Amino acid sequence: MRRVARLRENEGQHIEILFVDAADAVLAQRFSATRRRHPLAIDRPAEDGIANERELLEPLRQTAEYLIDTSETNSNALQQDIRRRFGESGTGSPTLVVTSFSYARGLPRGADLVLDMRFLRNPHWDPALRLGTGQDAAVAAYIAEDPAYASALDQIEQLLLTLLPRYQREGKSYITIAFGCTGGRHRSVHAAEAIADRLRLAGFSPTITHRDLAREQPGAQEGKPDDGTGAIVTVRK
Repeated sequence: MRRVARLRENEGQHIEILFVDAADAVLAQRFSATRRRHPLAIDRPAEDGIANERELLEPLRQTAEYLIDTSETNSNALQQDIRRRFGESGTGSPTLVVTSFSYARGLPRGADLVLDMRFLRNPHWDPALRLGTGQDAAVAAYIAEDPAYASALDQIEQLLLTLLPRYQREGKSYITIAFGCTGGRHRSVHAAEAIADRLRLAGFSPTITHRDLAREQPGAQEGKPDDGTGAIVTVRK
């Protein structure tokens, strides 16, 4: 407390104290649930340590500007309460990342939503497009000609416009939306770019990354549409 007073009086710091509390029985139950001993009662019941802690912290509690009782509050509700009390307007928007990836190299770590674009027609099987990417106009046009494309992109957009505000209200700081295809060069890249453009029009500020676009393509087999004989033809890239 002396340190706080010194900062306020001598250094002109604006300091406010938030004291987070809970009922004794709730605190004891939390120690029991986590199987932790109270640091002020290593060889005694947690209730003894809680009583000692209250005595030590009572001066701080009395001078606190804010008091939150978490007896009936979970961690998520506590987070939202703190954000409502102290968050500055305009700073609550989460960091939004839209990325593409290759299933051959595994799912991206930390992705909140993963969308599989392998249902769309694959430019890999057109020799004129194989070396291109989803950022190329010819590749994009080829993918967009798939009969399922327009409806799928519209539905993905509507899903995201429903989910993103709710994620924000739940306090998520980072949201990663990942689009995958077999090689991570064509369909996933184009879908990531297209959805990012739509999100910008809706008022979001996504960052686009393409995890596997610059990598040498893996030697995995990629399935080719049925050739009419009943067999699935595969080729090694």
